[in-house]
Amino acid sequence: MPFKLVAPYEPRGDQPQAIKKLVEGLKQGYRYQTLLGVTGSGKTFTMANVIAQWGRPTLILSPNKVLAVQLYREFRDFFPENAVELFISYYDYYQPEAYIPATDTYIPKDSSINEQIDKMRLSAISSLVSRDDVIVVASVSAIYSLDNPIKFRRYTLPVSVGRELSIQNFSRRLVKMGYEREHTALTPGKFRIKGDLIEVYPPTSEGIIRIYVDEDDVERIVEVDPITHDITFKYHSYTFLPATYYVREVEEMAQIVKKIEKEMKERVEWFKKQGKLVEAQRLEQITRSDMEMLLTTGWCKGIENYSMYLTGRKPGERPYTLLDYFPDDFLLFIDESHLAVPQLRGMYHGDISRKKTLIEYGWRLPSALENRPLRPEEFWELVDKVIFVSATPGDYELEVSHQVVEQIVRPTGLLDPEVEIRPATGQVKDVLKEAADRAERGERVIITTVTKKLAEEVAQYFTSLGVKARYMHHDIDTIERAKILRQFREGVFSVLVGVNLLREGLDLPEVTLVAVLDADKEGFLRSYRSLIQVMGRAARNVLGKVILYADEITPSIQKAVEETRRRRKIQEEYNRKHGITPQTIQKKIENFLDFLEGEKPISSYESMSDEEIRDLIAMWESKMYEHAENLEFEKAIEYRDKIERLKAMLKRKHKV
Repeated sequence: MPFKLVAPYEPRGDQPQAIKKLVEGLKQGYRYQTLLGVTGSGKTFTMANVIAQWGRPTLILSPNKVLAVQLYREFRDFFPENAVELFISYYDYYQPEAYIPATDTYIPKDSSINEQIDKMRLSAISSLVSRDDVIVVASVSAIYSLDNPIKFRRYTLPVSVGRELSIQNFSRRLVKMGYEREHTALTPGKFRIKGDLIEVYPPTSEGIIRIYVDEDDVERIVEVDPITHDITFKYHSYTFLPATYYVREVEEMAQIVKKIEKEMKERVEWFKKQGKLVEAQRLEQITRSDMEMLLTTGWCKGIENYSMYLTGRKPGERPYTLLDYFPDDFLLFIDESHLAVPQLRGMYHGDISRKKTLIEYGWRLPSALENRPLRPEEFWELVDKVIFVSATPGDYELEVSHQVVEQIVRPTGLLDPEVEIRPATGQVKDVLKEAADRAERGERVIITTVTKKLAEEVAQYFTSLGVKARYMHHDIDTIERAKILRQFREGVFSVLVGVNLLREGLDLPEVTLVAVLDADKEGFLRSYRSLIQVMGRAARNVLGKVILYADEITPSIQKAVEETRRRRKIQEEYNRKHGITPQTIQKKIENFLDFLEGEKPISSYESMSDEEIRDLIAMWESKMYEHAENLEFEKAIEYRDKIERLKAMLKRKHKV
């Protein structure tokens, strides 16, 4: 088997039977399966075991960027000898190109720290075209368009020890593949030649590849540390891949630009006939600038908007995506499928709306619509072996699956929490008493409400009576939410109140009570699946309990309570049979975003000299890239925003 799973423990609880059933399902040729795993049952470890036993390249789709990074780290630890890659889009972290007509505001695609994201995306593609032991963790945005894999593979450049190599021809090939020749210090995407020594720094590599040539034959191939120049690895053969996307020959790029120019002239003429001279001028200026960049450098900002021409597709043809780089028999996991599957359906329509506005106002050519995500039907046509993973799989997953494999027993022996239903009348005062008792014992409480206003009022009411509470909802930015969650775990306050705390990816073992106010208000946040998910927040502590405040028992409440009791009964029986005593999960409190604490406002830097401000910008840029390298993109974003504010302040100083 190409995959080697490394873990300090063996499958436990329900994991062994789940692994066996899923692998047998794959052998039986089942196209769709569902792993229904309760919160805390170790679904990730089950997935890893299935991958190791099945032995085929695997794609894991996640509904959000935070979970994708978390899964990537876990699978990287499980498979240290294999290629585990992270493929995410700048759409996940930054504002994509957009135009707001009401305020005449153009928002360019943010290119800050995209280099690290692009490096990881290119690394994933490189692994897929050169290895069989590949696991790629990706956000749903992996269904966006990419280069034609056939064209991409055309620009690979293999070298082997003992084989003939012309340094001059090798140099030309590297340039065609998007590498730049350098004579001094090497950076990713560049190369240099010193006599019979070739040094190449692939953008996907952690080190510099050195090729020693002796009388036109390759004598040695080694990888060296870019700082110490110590040898870190010796190769018998090495395959160089393109340094960037959409690599094209000069002649081919010239033909592509001619097609772009033809469409531009037609669209500009159309705008003029409509009396839209501003749009006509804008489109011609932007497009001509892009064409000039494409001809001179082979790249331009927003190159993906010309993907139809670059990939040779016809209007309406589906785009090439990450899925096209996998072999036909690859394995697909869709994690948190109850969230990810609806995203797969909705992403196309959301993207089209944004692009149409850009096209209507002359920011992009109509062909930019072809730079799009897959339609749902196009996506399902490209997959063959799919395993949906969720504690609450959706109706679609359950309907299409050949089998639903339950993973109910947790390795820790923890039970699903007890559920109690109390009247909604007087619910705030009742839950206040429950919260106060737990606060005295150093425990934590989560309360969910139906409105943002009620969440704020409950938090303020509790705090006024001596029970420290905070509220959290979508108006609070990512950075602040991270700080709130850390302070919650540390015990700075005891009660967290929110409307929808499901999307936060909360893993809070200190929580012993989850209270759902107005649980009988049927809707998305009080549906069966939402109730099951929020109940799971109390399933990481042996004292976990759920109180549903409701004046009537809705079908969702009835179903959720019955399912929780069913699972709890199975778990209790397993524990009795195997003599297991449940243990609360122990999880380290990470000092996430520590660098923000004690941060000075930007205005406090106005007294600094221009040179000092520029030095500070350089230091912050270094920090920004460092956090991006460590996959801490939220931290990187914060530094990026501070840098922009400093630059704006510097401009204002010189205008005065």
